[in-house]
Amino acid sequence: MDSVHLGVTAKPFTWLVHMLGVVGIVLVLVWNIYFRGGLAFVSTNKAQIFNIHPVLMFIGYIFLASEAILAYKVLPGSKFVKKVVHLSLHLIALALGIVGIYAAFKFHNESGIVNLYSWHSWLGLGTICLFAIQWLVGFFSFFFPSAPDSVRASILPWHVLFGLLIYLFAIATAELGFLEKLTFLESSGLYKYGSEAMLVNFTALVVLIFAVFVVLSAILPDESEPEGYSAIA
Repeated sequence: MDSVHLGVTAKPFTWLVHMLGVVGIVLVLVWNIYFRGGLAFVSTNKAQIFNIHPVLMFIGYIFLASEAILAYKVLPGSKFVKKVVHLSLHLIALALGIVGIYAAFKFHNESGIVNLYSWHSWLGLGTICLFAIQWLVGFFSFFFPSAPDSVRASILPWHVLFGLLIYLFAIATAELGFLEKLTFLESSGLYKYGSEAMLVNFTALVVLIFAVFVVLSAILPDESEPEGYSAIA
């Protein structure tokens, strides 16, 4: 039985994506503003510089990238409008990701901490490079100057597949980041069953469930698939 025979479509999952995305943003902001002391690019409290990193990475690489993936599923209007929104949201996500990574490097450099020493940082840097390459390929192949129809038709399934894989890399990076930061905090005395530790663990769980719903929304059929959209399944 396939998803159509089971009556399972993408629409209910897309609503869950929107709701969980907003919940995730609120949780990350509460963690970094209420528990971690706020956000600042310049501060004597260097932790405030680092706090920019998880906030921007979540809003960009998790939330906006997810909305970009679902643009063809949920937006009304023409194919061109959906394409512009898809590209624009991914570009904003890329810009926020770059600034977020800069904040992490700035925090490390000003705190005397070495860079790129963990699997989280390796995977994160690799993911943002793949994200940029994916965006450039999409822009030049599907938007401007745009490849011939036959070339676009052959590229599209691979573009969708690699896009989802890169998105999953971003999710894995985020989960490793939550684990790494919480481990550092607990080794510095944070109570393992305290409210902040529970908040971080719950946020990581929300991100994981959120990602599952994004992937389901992307691969399941809609009531009426928009022109030009090709699901992986």
